[in-house]
Amino acid sequence: MANINVVNLAGAKVGEFELVDEVFSAEINDGLLWESVKHYRAALRQGTAATKNRNQVSGAGKKLWKQKGTGRARVGSIRTPLWRGGGTVHGPKPRSYEYAFPQKKLMGALRSAISAKINDGKFTVVDSFEIPEAKTKLFRTALNKLEAGKTTLLVESSRKLDEKLYLGSRNLQGVELVLSSEVHPYDLLRYEHAVFSKDAIEALQETLKKFVSKRSKAAAQKEVA
Repeated sequence: MANINVVNLAGAKVGEFELVDEVFSAEINDGLLWESVKHYRAALRQGTAATKNRNQVSGAGKKLWKQKGTGRARVGSIRTPLWRGGGTVHGPKPRSYEYAFPQKKLMGALRSAISAKINDGKFTVVDSFEIPEAKTKLFRTALNKLEAGKTTLLVESSRKLDEKLYLGSRNLQGVELVLSSEVHPYDLLRYEHAVFSKDAIEALQETLKKFVSKRSKAAAQKEVA
């Protein structure tokens, strides 16, 4: 099993965290990552595009001229789709673009996203996010010492979420705070660097272990043996 260093907010090593092979040793599944991002972005779509059909456009429904004898084409209403200003046929209507996505596939994509960050050296585990005061300047200094890059994703355990962390990080440009129970592969791919608290990565690893397939477990045990 591989180990990753645990550091404090000053960037000094204070320990190690053991990564379970059956969770993070599998190959990165690019196709699964693409599916998870597509699903996430589809849910973000407002789906408010709408057009008016002939029942909704303004205008009288009176027949403009008699059916026969005028030499002109027959027409029943000024709101006909054939005329300028008439209704639209088969136009878009308000709808939801969200669709179901299997939880097992989502967890698989999350494993791949975390593994990709670790392989790229863009993944940091800190022992705690605790700071003396809820000041943005203190968090900015800490992120600079961690070499977190221009955009950073902070992940904390829901049990350890502190008001100082929320207040101190919310105004940092390019920084987002999420809970370990809500982190999505899209979040990890969107930001350049990911900083997890030790409690957050422990909780997330335990969750991911429940969704590892039997084939992956067997392969991981075989490599260890």
